[in-house]
Amino acid sequence: MGFRFDLPIEFMCLCPIGAFMASDDSRADSDKDESEVVEKKPVDKIAKELASIRKRRTTDTGVKFPSAIEDWVLLAGIAYAGIYMLMLFSMTTGVFGESTSMDHYASDTFLDIGGQCQEVSEKPWIHAFPDNDLESIKVAGHNLADGHIVLNWTVAGVGNTSTPDEFNGSIESHKTKVKFSDWDEGEYRLKVFIDVYNESNISEWKHVEGGERINKTISFEVSTTESGFSFLPGIDGDITREARITDDGPRSCWSVQDLGNWGFVLMGAELGGGRETAMLTGGAAGIPAWWMAFVSLSLSAISLLLAYPVMYKLYHQDSDDMLSRTHIRKVVADVIASAESKLHITMDWDLYKIEVRDLSIDIMIPYHNTDGTLLDTSDIRSELLREILEEFATFRVFKPVQLTVRSIGDNQAIDFETGVGVGSGMVDEQQSHQDQDYTAFFRDLHMLSKVEDEVRESVKGFFRSKSDLLLQMATVTSEDSIIFVRVAYKPNQRLAYLRFKESTHDIENALRAYISRENPELVGSQELIVKGRNLVSTLADRSGAGRVETLATKGDDDDRVAAVAKQDGLGGRVLQTKLFGDILSTVEYTANEKREMINKWGFWGLIVFVWIPFMASGVLVGAMLGLLSRMNFMRVLWATFFGGAAASLTWAYTAEGIVTVMHKYKLEAAIPIAIIAFVGMAFLHMRSTKNRRQTELFEDTLLDSFHADIKEKYGSE
Repeated sequence: MGFRFDLPIEFMCLCPIGAFMASDDSRADSDKDESEVVEKKPVDKIAKELASIRKRRTTDTGVKFPSAIEDWVLLAGIAYAGIYMLMLFSMTTGVFGESTSMDHYASDTFLDIGGQCQEVSEKPWIHAFPDNDLESIKVAGHNLADGHIVLNWTVAGVGNTSTPDEFNGSIESHKTKVKFSDWDEGEYRLKVFIDVYNESNISEWKHVEGGERINKTISFEVSTTESGFSFLPGIDGDITREARITDDGPRSCWSVQDLGNWGFVLMGAELGGGRETAMLTGGAAGIPAWWMAFVSLSLSAISLLLAYPVMYKLYHQDSDDMLSRTHIRKVVADVIASAESKLHITMDWDLYKIEVRDLSIDIMIPYHNTDGTLLDTSDIRSELLREILEEFATFRVFKPVQLTVRSIGDNQAIDFETGVGVGSGMVDEQQSHQDQDYTAFFRDLHMLSKVEDEVRESVKGFFRSKSDLLLQMATVTSEDSIIFVRVAYKPNQRLAYLRFKESTHDIENALRAYISRENPELVGSQELIVKGRNLVSTLADRSGAGRVETLATKGDDDDRVAAVAKQDGLGGRVLQTKLFGDILSTVEYTANEKREMINKWGFWGLIVFVWIPFMASGVLVGAMLGLLSRMNFMRVLWATFFGGAAASLTWAYTAEGIVTVMHKYKLEAAIPIAIIAFVGMAFLHMRSTKNRRQTELFEDTLLDSFHADIKEKYGSE
């Protein structure tokens, strides 16, 4: 409970930033000087431009999907992804059989620089290739007749190479693995025999029709590689072995089913370790270069055609709809001016500050509590941030917003948790010394106390009816025209951050409706104000931010927070997750740093960027860089496609040569060191970029000036 003192009207005016209101006595309309008229025109112009942009943003244009070029590109990506995956599944499941005609035909064109492969007809044949990850030679029979299959193999050293201890084997299956993990370095010759018999009884074995013995001889070389860290003291080098087929004749054509299986293997390798990893893996296994290029190019095309149109629709703005710094300042000032009356606070516009930077928007808001203020500083901050972000979402402004709110003046110490001081205003000094009649107050004291008790019981009843909520604190204060209810609660659930979906606004509305229903005599006689706080919620939850970044400072309980407006749709929510949000914000910062270079080289620079095999230089990163540089949609699409195609073709047709050179000059030991070095440099570069961005984002220049101005005007508060 508290006293309400109405201030004279002259103390109640709100003065938005940059505005000045004079009395009619001091300035008549006819006496307005020319400078004032000139000063008002830009404000009116900005307001009209904002109204026009808002109308375009909020009006349903009636344009249906698909209409724009990015919609058709997205549909093309979905169609190609469906066809490509259906083709791979059909190949791996044997729908197209085990024909080798596809590889045979492709090897006779410009797609295969290694010469035409040896086609295997529908007759039985044997395929063998090294799998260096398993240190084995994989052997499999194809187009075999139905019956009992027996596969035999023998291996022998060539020249000075000794024959291994386990030099032969037999298995009743159409495929096997010959392990070479214990063999010495050198050249070997592997002979494979496959027979198909009528039954498994060895005494009555007879070849079935078409199951006569087939055989194949494969020559290959085994080399050893020592761990890349063996040169370090105290680290023993692990020995690994790799095999390379050395036959000089034409290679055997790959079957459709084998190509399909390797399609999934290459996709997984590229997604997990990049294009370079996939190509070296396929090259070591002897996969045709044209197939490796096709798989890599298809993966790049699918990711580009699906992801880039979504990013474009979320981030792209027409030039007429982009807000300038002046527009942004006007939007924020209008939000604050509107929130003053709703939050019952008074702004100190002289100390108000806003800075629109390339990286963020920093806002400093000083305010006075009034006799109607019912929220503490943290809730004021949440409400203001929520309204600002809602406006920014309408205008598609997705820069991080840093909002600092500070209560100043005589009433800054109101305790909103207990209600002490709520409803009290600033009393005129002359009035405070006059005798006041408290008879009416004490007459109504019992009535107000009873009302508070009834409302408090209703609050308890509401939370008893909500099994998923626990009431932690409740404060009820009242006066003649207002009943103020403040509650703090937390969800009674495990993993409440993920499972509890009701917002604080929903709980407040439900509690207000429950109290009004249980106390109908209050409806119409007193204004019921309900404020709630979820104790497990964050500023991001209370403000409705799509994404937040924080910087915790030592010895400071209030972490620095930068909030970004929420984006609509599934794509927007995915891109604003912590993983993708951090990636995109870092890429955006890098693009801003390199904007001059990107603008200088444009289309051709983007092609080269995607083509050069460095970490984080794929088609999606290239597309984002082009988008942030405001390049034309189709120019970015073609540049990244050509760059990705050039990278896929370059790696596919040089992978086998790279593998051959590494074997020839025994450079396998340098590969782990090079990979670790590149990964380490990329990690350090990304970490350095992220730290530089965060340092620039949370710099304290404006904040220090804001607190210094408050101290100068109000003293040490």
